[in-house]
Amino acid sequence: MTETPEVVKINKWDGAAAKNAIDDAVREVLTGDLKCKESFALIDGRLFLCALAVGVALYALLWDYLYPFPQSRLVLIICVSSYFVLMGILTLYTTFKEKGIFVVAKEKVGNNTRVWEASSYVKKHDDKYNLILVLRDTNGKFREASINKSFANFIDTNGTVVQNLVLNEVNKLYNSLSSEKKEK
Repeated sequence: MTETPEVVKINKWDGAAAKNAIDDAVREVLTGDLKCKESFALIDGRLFLCALAVGVALYALLWDYLYPFPQSRLVLIICVSSYFVLMGILTLYTTFKEKGIFVVAKEKVGNNTRVWEASSYVKKHDDKYNLILVLRDTNGKFREASINKSFANFIDTNGTVVQNLVLNEVNKLYNSLSSEKKEK
């Protein structure tokens, strides 16, 4: 039994929905067509920070239940402060570490592993989809390429993403980064 991909229909005038649908298509190209293995380490970092914050909140809740307010005052102050600090760290993590990256994929090339990061953004009240593809080598060097095209280049009149058009654009970026000579 072959699995047919589900056709997702979106409102092509909704910029956020269009961006997310094209992001999913790019993810599918990287992990499916280009045979890269998706890495969830970036998302796992965010989940760890969130779980830690929830754990602190649950601890405060349990402590306050066992020792009502006047007795639990110091523990509540510490837990609330810790939660506030963790939310600040989470904000910094998503702003400076994730930077809008929606997929991280690893590709094995010989003995080396290349890491591909795809991020995208859409300016407010704009129909241009901006895709940035970054290639990181094992030695820490990186190269990037980007495209800036209208949603109409990827979405048909019915509001469905045309996977072949996304595949062509991602392949162009992938090939341009793969074929560039490495700096010495």
